[in-house]
Amino acid sequence: MAAERLSKATVAEAALRLGDTEGLDAVTIRRLAQELGVTPMALYWHFKNKEELFLGVVDHALSDVRADPGTSGPWPKQLRAMVESLVDAMRRHPILPDLLHQSDKARATSFNRATEDALALLAQAGFTVQEGYWIGSYLLHSVIGLVHAQVEKPSQMAAGDVPEWRRQRRIELECLPVDQFPMLVQIGATYAGEPDVERYYTFGVDLLMSGVEAMARARS
Repeated sequence: MAAERLSKATVAEAALRLGDTEGLDAVTIRRLAQELGVTPMALYWHFKNKEELFLGVVDHALSDVRADPGTSGPWPKQLRAMVESLVDAMRRHPILPDLLHQSDKARATSFNRATEDALALLAQAGFTVQEGYWIGSYLLHSVIGLVHAQVEKPSQMAAGDVPEWRRQRRIELECLPVDQFPMLVQIGATYAGEPDVERYYTFGVDLLMSGVEAMARARS
């Protein structure tokens, strides 16, 4: 790719592809330059250092996590859509949770826009701005946990390795002493079927949102 055709977005996309494939440690200015067929100086035009690169990648990855300003839909529907967008971004880009931990995300415009949108929606629900900020932090870290702790299959595992992983997981659980761990033994049997990953994520978002909505109802 010619240096003159580079943009912050194209560099961020390349960084996400590289990180999702090889891990966050692989994402360096020099390695990205090799991937894009340019000199490192061409990237320094957009990002002065690795810290700014990571911040730019976070900003790009979260660009779709927003409330819809063109709709007057109820706050729970809009907030749920934001949570679902965040889940989708995390699922598409396994390095995103690590990036959020390692970068100063409060300097990312898209992160601040999403936070602002969420606070406005939660204010509609009757929460104070401080409570809304707590809820937003809770939702963010819960989504990270939901994706990282994906129990149907490890989130970064290749599809071809999943059947054997599930077989081993089933054996591990079903071999527990049934008199001590009867419920865990029953869970082991669920690993015999195909993983229903989409239901797992839908259930998880339902769980998160039901807590926020129940607290809002109790207020009103």
